[in-house]
Amino acid sequence: MGTRYQQLSLEDRCTIANLHAQGSSLRQIAAGVDCAPSTVSRELKRNTSRQKGYQPAYAEEQARARRWKGSKLDRSPELRDLVLNRLKRRWSPEQIAGRLQSEAGACLISHETIYRFIYAQLARTNDSTWRNYLPRAKTRRGYRGQKGGSPANFIKDRVSIHQRPHDVEDRSAIGNWESDFILFSKYGQSVLALHDRNSRILLATRPKNRTAAPTARALIALLKPLPPAFRKTLTFDNGTEFSHHAKLHRINFKTFFCDPHSPWQKGSIENAIGRLRRFLPRKTDLANLNDSDFNAMLLTYNNTPRKCLAYKTPAEVFCQQLLHFKCESTSRRTSG
Repeated sequence: MGTRYQQLSLEDRCTIANLHAQGSSLRQIAAGVDCAPSTVSRELKRNTSRQKGYQPAYAEEQARARRWKGSKLDRSPELRDLVLNRLKRRWSPEQIAGRLQSEAGACLISHETIYRFIYAQLARTNDSTWRNYLPRAKTRRGYRGQKGGSPANFIKDRVSIHQRPHDVEDRSAIGNWESDFILFSKYGQSVLALHDRNSRILLATRPKNRTAAPTARALIALLKPLPPAFRKTLTFDNGTEFSHHAKLHRINFKTFFCDPHSPWQKGSIENAIGRLRRFLPRKTDLANLNDSDFNAMLLTYNNTPRKCLAYKTPAEVFCQQLLHFKCESTSRRTSG
């Protein structure tokens, strides 16, 4: 049977400090903590401070520092390169960790390890560009204040979100959408975004302005090509740009509006806009963004795995349901 080694605990180090302060010999101290005299000798030699002598807390910190072998990403260059490459593709640490586990069938790394690695690089290198690897490139989190009045009373035929069908809430069926505008620093520039609550697929376009009529036309242009089963409900906030919502009833959409000052009630699109900010920060000048780059951004978003989809991508889920719908439609026509 081989020799069994055990690390000294903080309690052991407290005992060593007390006995050492009393002038006890190495053998007496070793008997007090039930270890070999050589262990006590090494402990005192390694972890004694020149200024304050042997202190249990200092000794514990020194011992932990010696045992630390570096971050998992420091020890594995291949894994580090894989993680950094996916961070560059705007994947979040949670998406990377989940996708790696899905691909490997085992947990390779946790999202917390990735976050700790990035923050450690920020501290060690004093290079602020490391924060750009993080989803929102922030080192401090804040909150949004509540804004002023609402034009809800001026939207004709407005239906409250509280009357929305209950099956919309559980996200079990495709075809229930939420919509909002993404605004930018340069006046007049915006992106109209649509988000499906089930598949998390994102559709977007860049209308010329945010007035009601062009907004309704842009929404119809995006949604009309979809099969009827994919066109059920559409939820907005109370902006007057959505006041022509009734035009969507022509393509069988039921429209609903959040309570005033309650954008969190359409959390799906709010979350999507937050993710899009990784590609389109507020300072972006849309005039310098061509259609090819804009579509490539949407493609990247829709092909990024999501934890809520068991680390499948929105495109995978959407296309799977679209294919299922088409197969069912074909089967019904054939059987008829």
